[in-house]
Amino acid sequence: MERTAGSTSSIETRRVTLGRVIGAHGLRGELRVRLLDGEDNNLHAMASVWLAREEGDPKAVEARVRAVGSGRRGEARLALEGVDGRDAAEALRGRLVQAAVTELGRLEPGEYYQYALVGCRVEDGSGRVLGVVSGIWETGAPDVLVVVDAQRREHLIPAAREILREVDVAARRITIDAPAGLLDLGESPDRDAE
Repeated sequence: MERTAGSTSSIETRRVTLGRVIGAHGLRGELRVRLLDGEDNNLHAMASVWLAREEGDPKAVEARVRAVGSGRRGEARLALEGVDGRDAAEALRGRLVQAAVTELGRLEPGEYYQYALVGCRVEDGSGRVLGVVSGIWETGAPDVLVVVDAQRREHLIPAAREILREVDVAARRITIDAPAGLLDLGESPDRDAE
């Protein structure tokens, strides 16, 4: 469903996280990057990336991309201008590799970037507001939307096609068909008096 996670604030400068530097590869300064979506499609298209210590890092540094190559499963090799040796690459371990939202590739119908879903209102089929997406868990199966309701309770909603009826990113709304029991709001069931 989604391709990336994470974001910074302002629309003009919003960046999404493509992966995290997990170490150096070789002696020439290549970075091993663990990709959030398991594929490096967006990374291959980038002329530059941002290296950030955390989401929303105001001191993130832009770096020009020299080359992107395949790595182990779920990883990419990234060569950046100015990172010329193993020590320089190791110094970047733990940094987030981010891209400007405006540079991300187009998606197929029915696919959404995770950053675009966070903050969307979640409704049931009758229009009842169930909460707002506060985050997304990647589980290996369908991703899970973390939805916070008005009482600040979290509900976990699988982002499966059978449950997500409509996703309207422009309107900031997701309509779901929740199977019985999925949205247990924590109320105690009525019990017969003994």
